[in-house]
Amino acid sequence: MLDPVITSEGVAVVHLFCTRTPGTDDEAVIAAVKVAQADDVQVVTVAVLGHKAELCFMALHPDSWKLRDLQTGLTNAGLVVVDSFVSITEVSEYAQGVPEEMKNMRLYPELPPEGKSAWCFYPMTKRREAEHNWYRLEYDDRKELMYEHGASGRQFAGRIVQLITASTGLDDWEWGVTLFGVKMDDLKDTVYTMRYDTASALYADFGPFYAGMVGPVDEIMVRTA
Repeated sequence: MLDPVITSEGVAVVHLFCTRTPGTDDEAVIAAVKVAQADDVQVVTVAVLGHKAELCFMALHPDSWKLRDLQTGLTNAGLVVVDSFVSITEVSEYAQGVPEEMKNMRLYPELPPEGKSAWCFYPMTKRREAEHNWYRLEYDDRKELMYEHGASGRQFAGRIVQLITASTGLDDWEWGVTLFGVKMDDLKDTVYTMRYDTASALYADFGPFYAGMVGPVDEIMVRTA
């Protein structure tokens, strides 16, 4: 048996963006997700809008091998992974003083949130340009900018559930942002509003955006067939 590869706190997260092939077996896809869920892996299944992918499987568990087992099951069922993102949950260095309950929500989220089936994901990185280098700012300056950023996000409490996961050393970007909304325009309004904050306007670069709808895996597979 291979040794578990676990996180010291929080959980490992993988976003698998997939397309069907002529050999895709929908029942085998459903079975792979249910096997993972029976092994305590949280799996969020998304019907992706647009050309970048057809499906996304967002999976969370402390042991990375269990995420890899899900990936193997999906590819064996005939799906092709066309993009992916690997990260872990964390409590930001700027949020160490938040109540323990809030820390646990960030480290050990329960997904998907009820009543929020609009979904999007995007990766981001802080800039290191000569004029705007996030990592050359003093900690207190960075903390103040992140507080401003957080205040903007709190305007959408009740409309949006946000999960920011850390990917430094694990993927090409430094963070992944996953948003769950009540309506599709909740997603747009949140990202648009927060891009005016200095932390984003001067110090953030964004990768490709994926959007779609969350649902039970068996219903998603039928609806997207």
